[in-house]
Amino acid sequence: MPNFKLKSNRGAAKRFRFTAKGKIKSQRAYASHILTKKSRKRKRNLRKGGYLAAADQANVRHLLPYG
Repeated sequence: MPNFKLKSNRGAAKRFRFTAKGKIKSQRAYASHILTKKSRKRKRNLRKGGYLAAADQANVRHLLPYG
């Protein structure tokens, strides 16, 4: 075992959260600007968070080693 702490990627730490069961939560993209041309339904659905795809979870776990 190494006797030093691993650093978390600070950008990833601000964007992702771990649930108690180990899933990774994230926010949706495309919700911050140019909102006038997006439909009301689309903007409403962008407010909802989501879970990370299984294919991307390994990359995020590498960036956040203590998640």
